Amino acid sequence: YVVVIFALCSVSAPTFAEAAVSEEGQYIFNSLAFYIGGVLVAFMAAGFCMLESGLVTNKSVSTIAAKNIGKFALCSIVFFLFGYQMAYGIDEGGYIGSFKMWSDESSVGGDVNYSGNADWFFQTMFVCATVSIVSGAVAERIKIWPFFVFAVIMSGFIYPISMGWQWGKGWLYTAGFSDFAGSTLVHACGGAAALAGVIVLGARAGRFTGSGSKRVMVPFAASSIPLTTLGTFLLWFGWFGFNGMS
Repeated sequence: YVVVIFALCSVSAPTFAEAAVSEEGQYIFNSLAFYIGGVLVAFMAAGFCMLESGLVTNKSVSTIAAKNIGKFALCSIVFFLFGYQMAYGIDEGGYIGSFKMWSDESSVGGDVNYSGNADWFFQTMFVCATVSIVSGAVAERIKIWPFFVFAVIMSGFIYPISMGWQWGKGWLYTAGFSDFAGSTLVHACGGAAALAGVIVLGARAGRFTGSGSKRVMVPFAASSIPLTTLGTFLLWFGWFGFNGMS
């Protein structure tokens, strides 16, 4: 009966043209999409924390947890104070933006139909994810306060400048370079910083022998494999917001 009724309605009902979404509707839905994507990426902060905490030794779990909370807070504040404008306040084809605080009148890269507040929130989550790449690489290799200093530099200067080169319509944008889902601006930037960090810091103290063979002297057992698994699934879930919105 349902199929018959549906068929009769399809035949008898007039054909409706697809209604265009108003500018206000586009603004609302685009802003909501940025917010939902930002919330999903924010879950990745918990994923990074659980993944790192599960892979380090028991004595370092509390330090890793504190480091991830402090990093998230510092990156958000620094990106609000001047990081966002260094990325988006850049002249087209330029190299670095303006050194001033973000506001709801801040430029978001030209004529857009979404809220600047939603964009700031979404981009801030990207900053935190970039610094988290380095956090995992230098786990148990660096003390907490030097890492916080690095997080300020990374979120306030290094990442915003490289981000502005493409997403802020800087010189890479005008050269025709395109970045999808932060493959260069987030992952390559964070990966390069992580590589530089581990080269400077070296291996975790007490893990390898002093000989040139670098043989493992004391195996470092992970504190919790289930915690690592939980962090993996949280990152997996958050990646839908990270890649889908980019």
